[in-house]
Amino acid sequence: MKRIHYLKTGREMRHDRVRAKVNGTPQRPRLNVFRSNNHIYAQIIDDSIGHTLAAANSLEPSLREDAAKQTNVEQAKLVGKTLAQRAKDKGVSKVVFDRGGYLYHGRVKALAEAAREGGLDF
Repeated sequence: MKRIHYLKTGREMRHDRVRAKVNGTPQRPRLNVFRSNNHIYAQIIDDSIGHTLAAANSLEPSLREDAAKQTNVEQAKLVGKTLAQRAKDKGVSKVVFDRGGYLYHGRVKALAEAAREGGLDF
C-alpha cells in the first residue's frame, strides 16, 4: 500500500516561518491576512487565549455593496480601514502584522497601509 504524504505549498511553508517569529499577545495581538483569488480576509487574534478580537473581509454584506464596483486592491483598503475601526472599538491600537506567507505587495500591502491609516500601530 502506497502512503500519501501531505505536501505543503510554498505559501504554507513561508507562513510557518513567519508564525515561528510572530505571536499575538493580549497587549499586542496578531493581525492575520488571508487572500484568495477574489477576496481578502483579515482578523486580529490574541494567541494566548486563541480568540479573534476583530475581523473583516470583502464578503461582508456591509462592505460588499461598496466593494462591488472596486478593484481587489481598493477592496483590500476598505477591509483594512474597517478592521482598524473595529479594533479601535475593542480597545486595540497596537498589533503585530502577520502577512500569512504572502509577499508584502499588492492587496496585502494595501490592507496593511489602510489599517495603519485607520489608527493601528505596527
